[in-house]
Amino acid sequence: MPRSPLSGAPARRHWPLAPLNEPVREWNARRVWIVGASSGIGAALARQLAARGARLALSARRAAPLHEMLAHAHAPALVLPLDVTDADAVAAAAARIEAEWGGVDLVVWLAARYTPMRAQDFDLAQARSMLDANLAGVLNGLGAVIPLLVRQGHGGVALVASVAGYRGLPKSLAYGPTKAALINLAESLYLDLQPEGIGVWLVNPGFVDTPMTAANDFPMPALVDPDQAAGAIIEGLRKGRFEIHFPKRFTLWMRLLRVLPQRLYFAVVRRFTGL
Repeated sequence: MPRSPLSGAPARRHWPLAPLNEPVREWNARRVWIVGASSGIGAALARQLAARGARLALSARRAAPLHEMLAHAHAPALVLPLDVTDADAVAAAAARIEAEWGGVDLVVWLAARYTPMRAQDFDLAQARSMLDANLAGVLNGLGAVIPLLVRQGHGGVALVASVAGYRGLPKSLAYGPTKAALINLAESLYLDLQPEGIGVWLVNPGFVDTPMTAANDFPMPALVDPDQAAGAIIEGLRKGRFEIHFPKRFTLWMRLLRVLPQRLYFAVVRRFTGL
């Protein structure tokens, strides 16, 4: 019988309109590894989950912001600095979590790089840097955590992609394809892992006011702050959704654009971006 992704208990039978993932309603003592936790959505999520009693492991390239955040949050956590492009470092962090905790209930993968780019300004080094961090880094994480999740028979992973992965967009020449790959990857993972009792969540934010989006030189519609984004992720987990997208006033329009014929899609994007 399939197991509940987060508790390991026998899963309830899924009716046609039942949640695609087991709803997460209780965070006290839940073991959560947040990768990309030093700022933005990851830091806000860490603060909110700490306030709910979760046990946290926090990773980012630099340790100092993680310790500073924890000092303000007055919450203990495992601090595991790493570069996601270093597969050995990621594997070592996962092994440390298993050794300290005996397993993990949820891995939230947010680490990413973003540089606005158009074809006329194509920068191969920057494009490869985004590919390495945003896609190869995620694969490094999956290589480390999927065996752990399969061994324990429960738990799950949430991949943070972006609505920029829905379809091609101006200034998203290198970033968008990495996020499109994550959308495809999360769907494939769900098909493989959900029957094994392992949850898979796909998070597609719109524009969030973070150091990463500060590089944008254009108006960002429906901009939300990191605390709002973290709250939306927690609410999506509570409702057992597979795809968690926000803010709805923007992302629902972006989802609609996915089904437009190419000719109409290109015309709409050019009209609204002025490009």
